[in-house]
Amino acid sequence: MSDTPEKPTHRGLQEPSLDEQIAAYQREFRDLDPQVEQVVSALGRLNRRMNVAYGRQVADLGISNTEWEVLKTLVLSGAPYRLGPGELAKRLGLTPAAMTHRIDRMAGEGLVTRDRDENNRVRVIVELTDEGRTKWLAAMTMASDFEEELLQDLSEEERGVLGEMLIRLLRRVEHAQPDAGGRLTDLN
Repeated sequence: MSDTPEKPTHRGLQEPSLDEQIAAYQREFRDLDPQVEQVVSALGRLNRRMNVAYGRQVADLGISNTEWEVLKTLVLSGAPYRLGPGELAKRLGLTPAAMTHRIDRMAGEGLVTRDRDENNRVRVIVELTDEGRTKWLAAMTMASDFEEELLQDLSEEERGVLGEMLIRLLRRVEHAQPDAGGRLTDLN
């Protein structure tokens, strides 16, 4: 008998392989198209794992994935990188209360400012700070490096074809589920 303890196996805690998952689904649901399930399950797993990787990267910068989302949304709004809290909440699919908590935290960290609109003192404006823009740029650099590594085994042509195919899938979902990007319609 060895003095070194056996490593516990955590198979029950691990996600099954795609093949195992599809086989289990087929066993329980005979009408399943395994090719469709392979694509959809692979996309889902890839999305989850990429979100974890992005989260680890931005954590190294002292921000969270959710804060990065706010920074991205402000950058996407264009210079001067300002939006009202309600518009931010809609674009991110958040409730106004959740957005308020996020803005409070980010303002405390110096990533955004929150001021009254000069033209409408009732309206609040959230604006990206220099520190917020610096963090966004650093996160984008890290993400770009990660994405290049992710796609390194694909030729330029394969990347183009994959991109076109994914955009076609995205358009189909957006057409069938126009509010699937967040809670855009019920926050008005």
